[in-house]
Amino acid sequence: MNWTYWRRMPWVDSRAKFVAHTPVGGRLLDLGTSDGSTLRHFSELRPDIRFAAVDLNRPEALPAETEFATVNLEKGPLPWPDDTFDSITCMHLIEHLRDSRALWSECARVLKRGGRLYVETPGPLSLTAKSVSGPAAGSVTMNFYDDPTHTSMVSVARMERDAKGAGLTPSKTGKSRNWIFVLLYPLLVLLRPHTRPRYVAKLHWMGWSHFIVAFKDIGS
Repeated sequence: MNWTYWRRMPWVDSRAKFVAHTPVGGRLLDLGTSDGSTLRHFSELRPDIRFAAVDLNRPEALPAETEFATVNLEKGPLPWPDDTFDSITCMHLIEHLRDSRALWSECARVLKRGGRLYVETPGPLSLTAKSVSGPAAGSVTMNFYDDPTHTSMVSVARMERDAKGAGLTPSKTGKSRNWIFVLLYPLLVLLRPHTRPRYVAKLHWMGWSHFIVAFKDIGS
């Protein structure tokens, strides 16, 4: 799904709504960028943004001119000076870390004053969700424990505490959803019941992930 079509309605997706509020020509850092697909969607939505990305390995496809760094996010530090980024995104990373304190403190350091951080992770519904079976097995993680690299489910309350501990101010929490997938889910159950799109839509329909938005005070 090309995010170019969402430029006039970023509210349809929790991540898109966050990215859309990045200042024109601003800088966005994506932590744990994985295969780079989400960052490519961000670029479709906001081609004016200057992107940077971090992971253990460089993905093959990133938006043009993306600045990439290889970093162990349990240890840090990030290779950018203080007050560099307007926005930071961190999706489905902290549940893989045994100690995320360095990550939170580094986010606070490299955020500009007034900058915003978005952290998304599997919510409590993932602990009891039924694992994917059939042809789509292995293509989508529905049950938290299906992924052996997951260490622990991170609650919203814990994310709020960690953000405050790093000197950030939580401003919003919620369930991550794409409302197009939510609306399509009943149709996919009927027409494509054993496919990956059906299960991806279910994640959004049930509110499988939750998120927090926090900002760095202007006076920090």
